[in-house]
Amino acid sequence: MKIVPFAYLSSYLLSLLGNSIAAIALPLIVLQTTGSVLGAGAVAAATALPAVAAGLLMGVVIDRINRRTSSVVTDLVSAAALGALPVVDHVTGLTLGWFILFGIIGSLGDVPGITARETLLPAVVRHGGVSAERLMGIRESLGAVGLLLGPAAAGMLMVLLDGSTVLWITAGTSLAAALLTLLIPHRVGATGQADDGTPSPPPGNGWTQLRDGWRALLGSRFLVATTFLGLAPAVVLASMQGLVLPVHFSIAGEPGMLGFVLTALAAGMLLGGSAYAAFGTRGPRRAWFVCGLAGTSVGFALIATLHSTQLILGGAFVAGIASGLFGGLLGVLMIERIPERMRGRVLGTQNALMTAALPAGIVAAALLTEYAGIRVAALVLAGVWLPALALGLFSAPLRNLEPESRGTPAREVVTDRA
Repeated sequence: MKIVPFAYLSSYLLSLLGNSIAAIALPLIVLQTTGSVLGAGAVAAATALPAVAAGLLMGVVIDRINRRTSSVVTDLVSAAALGALPVVDHVTGLTLGWFILFGIIGSLGDVPGITARETLLPAVVRHGGVSAERLMGIRESLGAVGLLLGPAAAGMLMVLLDGSTVLWITAGTSLAAALLTLLIPHRVGATGQADDGTPSPPPGNGWTQLRDGWRALLGSRFLVATTFLGLAPAVVLASMQGLVLPVHFSIAGEPGMLGFVLTALAAGMLLGGSAYAAFGTRGPRRAWFVCGLAGTSVGFALIATLHSTQLILGGAFVAGIASGLFGGLLGVLMIERIPERMRGRVLGTQNALMTAALPAGIVAAALLTEYAGIRVAALVLAGVWLPALALGLFSAPLRNLEPESRGTPAREVVTDRA
């Protein structure tokens, strides 16, 4: 594998692993330090809004500067925010205010960092000698590896290291991700080019460009459909993992089974992503697409029954396979159909919506569980997938997914209307 895709994928894995460890360790450290459950919730709530705002606004910046540079800077911001906490703990001691302050600073790098790394994908394909299908399949597989290793590593580190010292590790992974991204040549991340490679600086001021990004997203039936198809399963999985399944297994007296469900999901994602990396260029894309829709439907249906632990594990595994296939294909479509000049704004908006939607799904799950019961909550949340399934099967923009090289001149491509 050439240096460009190797550096990109290695950086992606390290960044993902660090975020996965921090997602487990940081709330525990807040709880240990403050002794308050509300304190951990306050940190999460205080960082959510800045993360969404940064995702929306920073897309404009990412479209104006070198994308390798933006990816490096966002990783450094995340590393600095996490690394500052053990320093403060050593000097003055941590309080809730410090956690909120550096949580907000770190959130300014999180969603923009995801966006910056995603905007690099077309350039990695062009300069890396790798197909989009293989690159996205490997990326989905690495996502599964991060999901498998992150919680286990967080648990081990919390046992071996003292309190906030764990955050040195997560800061180190973000720093290492930034250094690996620097192995990608600067020219690979160049912006200010039209799709044919000719110079084309972005027109207008920042607010105009932000508006153009929203227009590009909302004015494209294809992007609206694929954005919803990305949001719906993520909300279902987040609400199931974050609330429904923990409550279910607690009632059943098997709280430890949640970890096995996450392992089954990650194993399925690893298998699905690997299959797409190996065989994604073969056969019609619509067939891969329908397989992803069908697998997601079966997986969610099995989980939502809450009938037995075996069915839930099987559903998680099937949903994971479908996620690996589906995520890889959607990523390829995003590479092909969003113009270079608009990638930061469009992807930034999509990632901001995802950041806002996941906690909203967990809140909805909590309300449903409280007032309707756990089984009703599981069925209603799984039902969120049904409109997405209908959209995927019957939406006109999603019927022809082949690239132009395979003879699809009628496919919808987002245009920059600025």
